Amino acid sequence: MKEDMDISPLDLDMLDIISKKLLSFDDLFNFSAVCKEWRAVHKVYWRKFLESQSPLVVQTTSYAKKLYSFYSIPEKQAYNSKMSYFWGLYYCGSSSGYLVMAGGNYKLQLMNPFTRKEKIVDISSVREDFFYDTCRVLLAFAKDSNEFVVVALCGISFALNVYQSRFSSWVPYAKRGKPWKVVDFVVLDNIIYALTDKVEIGVLSLNSTSLKLLELKNTPDATPRLFKLLHCDGKLLVVRFVPKRVLDVYRIDFATMSYVKLESLGELALFYSPYKCYALANPGEWGYESNRLYYINSKSAECEVYSGSDNVLMESIVLAGSRHVLHKSKPYWLDWCFRNLHDEVDYSLVE
Repeated sequence: MKEDMDISPLDLDMLDIISKKLLSFDDLFNFSAVCKEWRAVHKVYWRKFLESQSPLVVQTTSYAKKLYSFYSIPEKQAYNSKMSYFWGLYYCGSSSGYLVMAGGNYKLQLMNPFTRKEKIVDISSVREDFFYDTCRVLLAFAKDSNEFVVVALCGISFALNVYQSRFSSWVPYAKRGKPWKVVDFVVLDNIIYALTDKVEIGVLSLNSTSLKLLELKNTPDATPRLFKLLHCDGKLLVVRFVPKRVLDVYRIDFATMSYVKLESLGELALFYSPYKCYALANPGEWGYESNRLYYINSKSAECEVYSGSDNVLMESIVLAGSRHVLHKSKPYWLDWCFRNLHDEVDYSLVE
């Protein structure tokens, strides 16, 4: 009988190198389950990974939609994850680090691939308002609580519904675009703001089915569906973008209650997709350039980069090797995902 082998623990520096070489979330979670030392290394690495403000691109393929990965443009690498439970579901966006999917059995499935946390919300009571491939969803967590809020907008019927876990029910706010036709929403300072098709901005109440419109001056001319509402560095922004044609960026000045048009993006970078627009105030720190708009159209594995001053196409970033992949399995980029975001709302701020 052979003597038991004495396997000494690997050096912590070596474990750190190994963990950084693992590009599958499944492998990373398995890595942490080996033993206490490996779990400690994984904890440090994962905390830094989740704190990163660098946006990842949500990537899938037309042939195997249950396989999602997250591509880092600055690092030129993909973090893979097998999500078979998303098979046959429709992608509705990314919010607070969660992927939001809708479909089978009238369920809304929210999954954080970075923490493995999951939420299932029954949508049978509002199923007539869920045209899955046109739905946009916001997820926010109640401040100092385990409760959460889901705001869902249908891009066809313009129905706006809000789910609150504290009541376990959906509440309709708008039907067929009445009394408001909301086109986008965002959380800023624990308050949900909504943008209408008339470029009006309102505060969404979670204690009643109301949208209190702000009285703003210098409101731009409305162009339905082209405006996006976002926040950055404590500021509320409104963006209208058409590649090579239109790039208008406005900041809401709450002191004067007016729209202020920006001449350029300055130190900002915008990240635009058909689902949402985001902004970074310090893009250079995370591998991106300032005064740039990064645009993905969800039909290819390509990111077009536009000047934030004159909307000129500066470059096109493509997934390494994507042009040599067979068509049926060719990857494409859906959306931006900010793994560090965790929106919170405060019920007491809005009556």
